[in-house]
Amino acid sequence: MTGGPLCPARGPATPVENLPGPGDRFPARAMYGDFRPARPGHWQPPPGDVSSTRCRVHIDPVIPTEPAGVVLPARSRRQAMDWSLVLASQGIEVTIDHQPDGLGWVLIVAPAQAAAAQANIRQYQRENRGWALRRRLRDLGFRFHGGALAWAGGLLALHALSAATGEGLELAGCMTHTVTATGEWWRLVTATMLHADVGHLAANVATGLVTLGLAMGRYGAGWALGTTLLAGALGNLAGLFLHPGPYRGLGASGMVMGALGLLTVQSLGVWRSPRAAWRSVLAGVAAGALLFVLLGLNPRSDVVAHAGGYAGGLLGGLLLNGLPARLGPRTAADRAAGAAAGLLALVCWLEALAGR
Repeated sequence: MTGGPLCPARGPATPVENLPGPGDRFPARAMYGDFRPARPGHWQPPPGDVSSTRCRVHIDPVIPTEPAGVVLPARSRRQAMDWSLVLASQGIEVTIDHQPDGLGWVLIVAPAQAAAAQANIRQYQRENRGWALRRRLRDLGFRFHGGALAWAGGLLALHALSAATGEGLELAGCMTHTVTATGEWWRLVTATMLHADVGHLAANVATGLVTLGLAMGRYGAGWALGTTLLAGALGNLAGLFLHPGPYRGLGASGMVMGALGLLTVQSLGVWRSPRAAWRSVLAGVAAGALLFVLLGLNPRSDVVAHAGGYAGGLLGGLLLNGLPARLGPRTAADRAAGAAAGLLALVCWLEALAGR
């Protein structure tokens, strides 16, 4: 309604009997007395009503519009994009809209297709329930750590030193069945750093660079190094009790299998999440176990030491997955664990060289 101010009424107001509809050109009765049309679309008071002769009222016709569509709210822009692809793949026309002061990100579909759109979205959610794991695994910091290169360099240097000194270094540090009788406990650790020949060294370094590097990236360099060193010692301890006769053992394969054990259970870091995809977690555990079968059960190798190292890595991984964030990778606790591993290796070698 536009025009000048409403005209004052003469006498009691007459109620409206019929409201103007969308197609009505003129109303049947005005609110403030009887009016008659002066020209199409305008009104003036009846003759004699001088006090209101300057008032005019213009009625704008109301044109009904079709509803814009059914609104389907989404939690985020990414969800709205995903849902729009689902609906588009089923031939349902959809519009994505953002309402900052309203529902946020929404999808708008035609009323005739609303039921089909909701059914397709529900089906999509059922089929993809639990796949938030992919985002959470990236948050775990699963990447390669260059600290494994320092570990490989140390093994190469120690092997070169051993080759230059003959069998003296190997005899001082290898694992033997006499450890219990002689009390030379350090051999459990020093044997994990010695190798029989270049081929033996190359095989362990090639595999260990991958497994230990990934384990360091996942758990922290210090925690991974300390855990795999203890896992290798555990593998040598298992060989001490399970080998039937006299033997000599050496090699970093126990540490390598320990790193593989850490990787086998690395995905358990998402167990606190109610939406974790346990199917994928179990698939990761199964993949790690199959890799152990492939790499660790060669009949020509020390299978007992491999199995002991792998078990030590599994146990260590379960413990590390339970650490709070303040003790996790790249923290003071991680650096302290790495320093403790280095100190343990140094003390063991000092004991081995002192006993020569």
